Amino acid sequence: MTNRLAQSPSLYLRKHAENPIDWWAWCDQALETAAREDKPIFLSIGYSSCHWCTVMEGEAFSDLAIADYMNAHFLPIKVDREERPDLDSIYMQSLQIMTGQGGWPLNVFLTPGDRVPFYGGTYFPVQPRYGRPGFLQLLQALDNFYRTEQGQLSEQKDKLLGYLRASSQFQPSQDLSPDLLLRGLERNTAVVAATPQGPNFPMIPYAQMALHGSQFDNDSEYDALSACAQRGLDLSLGGIYDHVGGGFHRYTVDASWTVPHFEKMLYDNGQIIEFLARLWQAGVQEPAIERAIAGTVGWLNREMTAPAGYFYAAQDADNFSQATDLEPEEGRFYVWSESELKQILSETELAALATSFKIDPPANFEDGLLVLQRSRREPLSSQVESALNQLFLVRYGESTATRKQFPPARDNQAAKTYPWPGRIPPVTDTKMIVAWNGLMISGLATAAAVLDQSECLKLASQAASFILEQQSGEGQLRRLNYDGQPQVTAQAEDYAFLIKALLDLQQADLVSDPAEADRWLAAALKLQAEFDEMLWAIAEGGYYNTNRQVDLLIQERQWMDSATPSANGVAIANLVRLFLLTADPAHLDRAEQGLKAFGSVMQASTTGCPSLFAALDWFLHPTLIRTTADLIKNLMAETYWPTVVYQRVDDLPAGAIALVCQGLTCLEPARDLTQLKQQVAGAVA
Repeated sequence: MTNRLAQSPSLYLRKHAENPIDWWAWCDQALETAAREDKPIFLSIGYSSCHWCTVMEGEAFSDLAIADYMNAHFLPIKVDREERPDLDSIYMQSLQIMTGQGGWPLNVFLTPGDRVPFYGGTYFPVQPRYGRPGFLQLLQALDNFYRTEQGQLSEQKDKLLGYLRASSQFQPSQDLSPDLLLRGLERNTAVVAATPQGPNFPMIPYAQMALHGSQFDNDSEYDALSACAQRGLDLSLGGIYDHVGGGFHRYTVDASWTVPHFEKMLYDNGQIIEFLARLWQAGVQEPAIERAIAGTVGWLNREMTAPAGYFYAAQDADNFSQATDLEPEEGRFYVWSESELKQILSETELAALATSFKIDPPANFEDGLLVLQRSRREPLSSQVESALNQLFLVRYGESTATRKQFPPARDNQAAKTYPWPGRIPPVTDTKMIVAWNGLMISGLATAAAVLDQSECLKLASQAASFILEQQSGEGQLRRLNYDGQPQVTAQAEDYAFLIKALLDLQQADLVSDPAEADRWLAAALKLQAEFDEMLWAIAEGGYYNTNRQVDLLIQERQWMDSATPSANGVAIANLVRLFLLTADPAHLDRAEQGLKAFGSVMQASTTGCPSLFAALDWFLHPTLIRTTADLIKNLMAETYWPTVVYQRVDDLPAGAIALVCQGLTCLEPARDLTQLKQQVAGAVA
């Protein structure tokens, strides 16, 4: 028998549809029912590719005794964090205040009516273990606490609510000085340059900020470009990259970038493509980097692109080895045993593979299995590529030459019943998330401009066109799309990342299709106006996470970076770019107000907000180059100028090759490339 979640469009929620727990989705009716019946809310937040979310679903949430007690004493609500990042952010911050740590599944207990948390944790086992209480005993203790300790409960809630409100209100600062920027550059570069300790995450917002720092001639103890180059090589050579099928996993569990947590997230892959392309632009032209970009685009096209043109959200870490298995296991789609390699590959291919990959015993993964990790950065030989293609054939049932599309396994049942020609793949979450599509569009547009890849531009344009044509409803952008149905009001990250994507497309199309470039800019301006109207914090500055009309515990303005850049960091940089492209100073004024709004947190939490420092770099060094299509193409491919935008013109002054403008001031016409580069160097650093 299924519960209310059976009809949810969310894959994550549907995974809990057969639990005996009487789950609700987050809605007014659920909140009103909890208040009317005086039941504490058990709020559980996760996402479809979360490994420990899956474990808890199969354990505690499937236990009849736990379900009976939960249903009688609490009102259980399930939330997909990818649908409602605003709720996830507030209650994750609450958990971190209460326990000093966070993660998913995010499980918090709220008082009905005011929805203030009074207890929380992440994974709870059925029986006590891992230093965590058994879930039924915990429920009993919390119900007793709620019923008998109202005074302590009220005091605890007031204290937490005070912390939350204080965290969302910070003092503005007038200091937007170059010294603040240099301090941010140095400290964020130190994060990237630090010796890996493990687990290792891509941390692309930090890497992008460090790459900004490579333009500055300062006395830092860190070589920003070297640190970024090493990060690019770690990503491209390590086990975090799928050397057979392409695409990057979410992180590695060790310090050597070897064994990944195998889920593949669209937001990681979009950011990594952009970062690697910027590295190439900055002169780090390693063959492994180019191969990783190409392989990731191949994976995206083959497995993550919907027929309508948008990109799917994620692929699970786990998959079934056999259709008869009761539960999927982590990573089995991607790893190899020594006996498999010997069976699949010829002696020559196996020997060639061993020259470029670490495949000697002992195996680096559980059960004697192997994650492929490269041992050398030199180009792979044709024999090694042939060996990898043989592994691709075993995994996908066809060679790389013929397997152009690979259908998604939409849930566990589909994964177990479809006649896969190779291995059973992980489940793919096929929902479309505007913010994550924006990150991928930016990555593809950047790669298209830098590496002259028409396929990247085609994929990016298709996704952007789908969003612009399909994701508006009642005059406002919608965040999600489930099989053609737009849902959920867009949040700040959706607007910010999509506007950035449109501006990146505008730059990529300047050379080949100026009319299309104009279309992207017009769309960006329209969305920016909507963004300003719906989410701008009029009194404080900056953008709220979600519409001011949404009833939430607090109204947050996201400033801290995580696996993705902060919405406000990206949004403020967008405003500077729009000012350069339109000469409308209102955009620059709003950017300045936004940066001042976050000035105190930039000073106090320098390593928490690299994207805001990137925006500050844009604000202090806004540079426009007006030049011809041919020169734009060459400059995009060969020069990394992080705060430059291009404008195509055909009527330059006689003898000039370009005009360089910084903010509201234009320099004398550049007569040759040397002069142009000198002018830009003076403008951007």
